[in-house]
Amino acid sequence: MDFNESTTLDAVLTSFENAADDRTKQVLQAVTRHLHELVREVRPSMREWEQAIAFLTEVGNRCDDTRQEFVLLSDVLGVSMLIETMNGAPAGTEGTVLGPFHMVDSPARELGDTIDLIGGGTPCVVSGAVTDPSRTPLPGATVDVWQCNEDGFYDVQQPDTQPPGNGRGLFHTDHNGRYWFRTVVPSHYPIPTDGPVGRLLHSAGRHPNRPAHIHFIAHAPGHRSVTTHVFVADSPYVDSDAVFAVKRSLIVDFAESTDAGEAARYGVTAPFRHARFDIHLAPEGDQAP
Repeated sequence: MDFNESTTLDAVLTSFENAADDRTKQVLQAVTRHLHELVREVRPSMREWEQAIAFLTEVGNRCDDTRQEFVLLSDVLGVSMLIETMNGAPAGTEGTVLGPFHMVDSPARELGDTIDLIGGGTPCVVSGAVTDPSRTPLPGATVDVWQCNEDGFYDVQQPDTQPPGNGRGLFHTDHNGRYWFRTVVPSHYPIPTDGPVGRLLHSAGRHPNRPAHIHFIAHAPGHRSVTTHVFVADSPYVDSDAVFAVKRSLIVDFAESTDAGEAARYGVTAPFRHARFDIHLAPEGDQAP
């Protein structure tokens, strides 16, 4: 066959006709069609194509046990958020991106424990309940949380100054579906810019910053897990998140409390910051249309 600009696409699509299953065939053919369309639209030079391959190679080479550069690339292109939204459950708490720092297991902790192992500044309490969409409590639900410190760094980014597990905790809700833990208010921070994704943002004239947030993964038997964030309401960049992950329903006021009695109940001193965030898990099978 004479391969040229007008015939190559059909030849490649035909080569996938005997794929192992229909879904594999669908995906491979769709990727091929869109990739060929992109190439015909931008018409890269050989040097530009080599640069593109080198960029993706470097993205892969920057991935290790504590950093996932491909997740970062997916995030800054808005693809992670698009997929999360497409697969969300309409009746439950809105989901958002996993992010590149859920690379280690969160240590199991008791309700009320602190996840701040280095003694930050103003104490903060995060509390709420895990329920189904009708607000029926889900006892024993798991609540996995992780966050950066007050300076905007995760434990895996500062292994010499932060102990492993700082800012992380795996909790189980009580008999009323409630959870609570102590921490510090996280800072806004830039995503890692010392790799190929950082250079991409610089070339595009985009800032790398994320608003302050705490990550959550909540799960209960018979219900769909949700991966989400709580965003600090007064944080910079809440309107221009570098990974497009902010949703209005996830913005929470970390209000200052001077109530000494409430502080004592949570094992902190007043004044402290208090964020309340209820998580609603949709039943299994509940899928976005």
